[in-house]
Amino acid sequence: MADIHIEREHRMDFTEARKTAALWVRQAEEKFDMRCTYGNGLESDQVSFTRSGVSGTLKVSQEKFEIDASLGFLLGAFKDRIESEILKNLDTLLAQPAQQAEAAHSSSDKTL
Repeated sequence: MADIHIEREHRMDFTEARKTAALWVRQAEEKFDMRCTYGNGLESDQVSFTRSGVSGTLKVSQEKFEIDASLGFLLGAFKDRIESEILKNLDTLLAQPAQQAEAAHSSSDKTL
């Protein structure tokens, strides 16, 4: 099994970080057919995600986003590519406020 660990600090307040995490969940479910479960906590939230060949968690706190994922044997061969895609998607979300990202996501849905 191949493991992926990604940490990204952010400067959002916790409410905004939660909105961004909710958007990440929606994208993971729609684009990658992930099954996600979101759990709220006092100091951090945790999203568990899974699909065939991959499982993991996204931990969201006031300071950072932290992703840990385990790839199955077949997907393990694509670890670098998968990790790169996760980084790109997360960095894009963190670069813009969740409200702007949500608006962009909604408008792109209408053009499909």
